[in-house]
Amino acid sequence: MARYTGADCKRCRREKQKLFLKGAKCESAKCPIEIRPYPPGEHGRGRTKDSEYLLQKREKQKAARVYGVLEKQFRGYFNEANRQQGKTGENLLRILETRLDNVVYRAGFAKSRDHARQLVKHGHIALNGRKTDIPSARVSVNDIVEVRPSSRNLTPFQVAAAEAGEKTVPAWLESIPAKMRILVHSMPERQVIDTQVQEQLIVELYSK
Repeated sequence: MARYTGADCKRCRREKQKLFLKGAKCESAKCPIEIRPYPPGEHGRGRTKDSEYLLQKREKQKAARVYGVLEKQFRGYFNEANRQQGKTGENLLRILETRLDNVVYRAGFAKSRDHARQLVKHGHIALNGRKTDIPSARVSVNDIVEVRPSSRNLTPFQVAAAEAGEKTVPAWLESIPAKMRILVHSMPERQVIDTQVQEQLIVELYSK
């Protein structure tokens, strides 16, 4: 499976804002965007003309990077969202939010989405009682996501249990750290998705 292997912090600098790809490092003074708040590269400090297409392209890139999705899969999600009833942009964000790796991250069981993706791929997570090692698996209403009993004593989950309550969990999820369990109560609505993305620009880009 293709995946990005470059420096995550360069992605934040390219978008000129924190994408929270590195967990605790993003909250510290060591965050590169705090030190160099301009795009990477030789001409990073130069002025660029923000054309309509560039703004749309950057917004799509930002969304894909936040959720750790590559172009082909992201385009597939957009096509799926476009077929659904309702606003395409909101449908797209809902699809991205209901990915299993994002749910594990949102519930506070991982420091970043990359970390959550690794935990899922290593087989530490169960969906409705069944081991699931596919980060892109999607959750539905009334699903139960939990850490497998054989993995609960591992350091990442011990840390997550100790730090329970420090991170705000979205209203559509319920985190139960004592049982290392996540309950999915509803599908996320746009107003509760705090990802700073202008999804309409993405719709405009793909609609050309």
